[in-house]
Amino acid sequence: MTAAKFPELVGQAILGLSSAAILAALVSPASAEDLPTYTIYRAGTPITVDGRLDEPAWVAAPDVGPFQFPWWKEGKREQTVAKLLYDDKHLYVAYLCEDAHIWAEHTQRDSAVYEDDCVEVFVAPNPDRPRAYFNIEMNVLGAFLDQFHPEGPGVPVKEEWNGKGIRIATSRVGTLNDDSDTDQHWILEAAIPFENYAPVARRVPPRPGDVWHVGLNRCGGKTNLQYSQWSPSNTPKPAFHVPECFGRMVFSEKASPFWRE
Repeated sequence: MTAAKFPELVGQAILGLSSAAILAALVSPASAEDLPTYTIYRAGTPITVDGRLDEPAWVAAPDVGPFQFPWWKEGKREQTVAKLLYDDKHLYVAYLCEDAHIWAEHTQRDSAVYEDDCVEVFVAPNPDRPRAYFNIEMNVLGAFLDQFHPEGPGVPVKEEWNGKGIRIATSRVGTLNDDSDTDQHWILEAAIPFENYAPVARRVPPRPGDVWHVGLNRCGGKTNLQYSQWSPSNTPKPAFHVPECFGRMVFSEKASPFWRE
């Protein structure tokens, strides 16, 4: 896909054209490795967190590849396109979610947003402490749940953790909470300050060559419940808190190879 074509596709998305066509154009082949690896590039242009993804930096960024459906039993596999970028202060993550019936009811922080149409970014920022991870779960309304697990999943934490400075914006092509029609997709864009990861990370901001472990997930929805992942968990039932199955994210010193100033 050329960088010139991406703005046109995003424009079509905003106008409400077929999300299936957009997703087919954006998704790259899945990694053959058991644990996928993603090269995260620096944002070559400033990012405005508005849920549109029309900046040149997002246009240029490669996607992580198609999400997998390890627990699928029935219903349509609604695909997700995810991209990540960074600069000196923020980790940026973006999702474009195919969705025929967009649903969300939770509006409060740390509420059960995973019951709504929801995407998640789990980050273990230090390979020497792979079970120490942060999870941020975000619904189509922009409400989010954030947690820190310093000793890994299932271990009680001493106090509630609230990330600072997290910005989220969403947009959608479709009607919210109305199953009488067919929706097309929704977009979520987030900026997460690196300082939130400082209690675990070797250094923030990360340096080129640093490797972080990352889980990207999608779940929830009232109709056609979704459970999909970039790097699948090896569990018999849906479970996202499995840090040993997170994919690898390698920080590059370069802006996206598709972008030229």
